[in-house]
Amino acid sequence: MLGEERLQEIAETVLGSAKADQTEVIVTTQDEYLTRFASNAIHQNVAETNANVQVRSVIGKRIGLTSANDLDQAALVDLVSKAETAARLQQENPEFRSLPGPQAFDPVDAYAESTAACAPEQRAEGVGSIVRQAKANGLIASGSFSTNTAELLVANSLGTRAYHVGTTANVMSVVMGETGTGYASDTAKDVVDLNAEEVGRIAVDKALRSANPEPIEPGEYTVILEEPAVANMLFFLGYMGLGALSVQEGRSFMNGRFGEKVAGDAITIWDDGRDPRGLPLPFDFEGVPRQKISVIEKGIARNVVYDSHTAGRETGKASTGHALPPPNTFGPVPIHLFMESGSSTAEEMIASTDRGIWVTRFHYTNPLHPVKTILTGMTRDGTFLIENGKVTRPLRNLRFTQSILDAFTNVEALGREAKMVRSGFGNVVTVVPAAKIKGFRFTGATEF
Repeated sequence: MLGEERLQEIAETVLGSAKADQTEVIVTTQDEYLTRFASNAIHQNVAETNANVQVRSVIGKRIGLTSANDLDQAALVDLVSKAETAARLQQENPEFRSLPGPQAFDPVDAYAESTAACAPEQRAEGVGSIVRQAKANGLIASGSFSTNTAELLVANSLGTRAYHVGTTANVMSVVMGETGTGYASDTAKDVVDLNAEEVGRIAVDKALRSANPEPIEPGEYTVILEEPAVANMLFFLGYMGLGALSVQEGRSFMNGRFGEKVAGDAITIWDDGRDPRGLPLPFDFEGVPRQKISVIEKGIARNVVYDSHTAGRETGKASTGHALPPPNTFGPVPIHLFMESGSSTAEEMIASTDRGIWVTRFHYTNPLHPVKTILTGMTRDGTFLIENGKVTRPLRNLRFTQSILDAFTNVEALGREAKMVRSGFGNVVTVVPAAKIKGFRFTGATEF
């Protein structure tokens, strides 16, 4: 971690040497620490410290981009020169308006000193609590325990100056027996709030109960999805269609449906980069403050998110603070999604199910049809049959092919508590409850 003062010095060196009409500099630092374990033993402990400087130069409507991790003053000046040379060689972008000007934002508390100072021994202790439980039950545990400190500074020649620092801690484990597997994970800003022992308990319990799974015919079933499975669906919903570029290009499920019903009454989804229940980041990668945006409200399609480029393509629109780092072909994407909780416990959802399937999480999920929000993927690490209000036996994994919006239309109950789930794409998280959904489509079965 270099600190705000040093990052500001880097930015001012870049901007002070710039000759372009407009210049933007993004400075990021990462202190990442990772302990991996497999076969009930730690096999890797690594630490990486890095910094990156990205320069975007604008000459007229020509834009050049360069990046490097050399923070020497001469190297920074050379980086600017290369960005400007690249800009002169580009074709004009007739849709470019301007880099964003300075906007005020309130900082958020996203930093925990205990996470930044977390020692390898502390991570090893957490891993040990998982491994001991696995060994005691004749199982094999694998997984990881990581901590991260990240800084971001965005500055430009129009006066934008925005700095943020945050920490993340994550522990996850897959526990395996001869015929069954179990999974659990936990993510927090403060490593003190992680409960590795509970992660181990849940994963071990799932592995034991998953032993000797039985086949079941594919078809439509009522499902109870744990939070990781719901989070996976919500992440892909945002990726496929909750950004302005996807609407402008006619590939979003929101096209022609604003103000219309697209999901059930129980479904309310919003994006909020300031909510402390997630991993807060108060501004985007253009330095624009993040707004809380309601995307689906009681099942009705309301809004999508914008960056400065997509806002400039529509009259009367302004960036909502959802720009990703350039170069970016995805357009703006919501990366702090929340789903409103319901009032049910897991026990109540199970008790109200005559016949259904309990799903721990999804694996290898991929979009099939963005406009219809169809995904395909596999269940994994704990799939169980529910009969007459009770979980009765483990099932072999199933392939699903399902429209997210159809699933959200068929929600019968939502959990009363929401959980933060890390997506696997950097520090992108979603905060969601468990969900009971009728008519969920499984299209294939496996041999395990």
